[in-house]
Amino acid sequence: MFRALLLSKPNDEFTCEIAELSEDDLPDGAVTISVEYSTINYKDGLAISGRPGIVRKWPMVPGIDLTGTVESSSDPAWQPGDKITLNGWDVGESHWGGLAQKAKAQPGWLTRLPDTFNTRQAAAIGTAGYTAMLCVLALEEHDITPDKGPIIVTGAAGGVGSVAVAVLAKLGYEVTASSGRIATEGDYLRSLGASEVIHRDEFAGDPRPLDSAKWAGAVDVVGSTTLAHIISQTQPHGCVAACGLAQGPDLPGSVIPFILRAVTLSGINCVYESPARRDQAWQRLAEDLDIAKLDQMTQEISLADVPQAAADILEGKIRGRCVVNVNT
Repeated sequence: MFRALLLSKPNDEFTCEIAELSEDDLPDGAVTISVEYSTINYKDGLAISGRPGIVRKWPMVPGIDLTGTVESSSDPAWQPGDKITLNGWDVGESHWGGLAQKAKAQPGWLTRLPDTFNTRQAAAIGTAGYTAMLCVLALEEHDITPDKGPIIVTGAAGGVGSVAVAVLAKLGYEVTASSGRIATEGDYLRSLGASEVIHRDEFAGDPRPLDSAKWAGAVDVVGSTTLAHIISQTQPHGCVAACGLAQGPDLPGSVIPFILRAVTLSGINCVYESPARRDQAWQRLAEDLDIAKLDQMTQEISLADVPQAAADILEGKIRGRCVVNVNT
């Protein structure tokens, strides 16, 4: 038997509770994992709060991230004792996820942990940090080097933003952090390496088709009007890595920056990225993410604390990364 956070919908009424489950309840998967940590991401907050459109099968164990140890495997690629992380692949949505003490997964979903990280640190990175590194890789692949100019990171006090700021600063970029919480999080963002902190309201209102060129590149988790403003302010041959839609899925902008400035909008899809790309991102995280800064941005909670944390992340109250110790 093991404990899990279980979402159900009996008689079309949403429930969320900690349940005692059997391994026989687990969905099919070639690899059985002893889970040590999961996390709370924005998508988890939506699922755990009962928002429609996230969970596609019932009942569901949420949690798009998990880290732990392989317990058994029918696939020779994985052996008992292997330390792994799992990010995306629709776990917590269509397949039981990480907010449980046991999980089963398909072999191709797993990523082997670099020796640099223990399982708690890997969970602290999670989908958010892995996504941030995919954004950094996109900027590098579009020749956005530190000498080209400043990088703007939106939603900077959240999980993706915090890791992006820390990694970019370590790599030598001049980082401007945008947040709606600069009064409370400004010092935190500067401690991660931001050279400037600005309020998100600077990207409010209708964007111009083409604005003053400010940014060599961007990591955007917000979308909508904010993203349109940033595109209009991006320098010639700049690159904007877009990985979120916290403000909305619309893009009320113009094609003019793409035509007159050759700006690139690089979409980041972390959920279905290839194993090779995942390995690349995790190896770069091992090289370019300061462990002390990772620990600084991480808080740990128990399984019982998850519903409140889910509500908090939807209200923008979570700083950095929230790790769930599923065994407490």
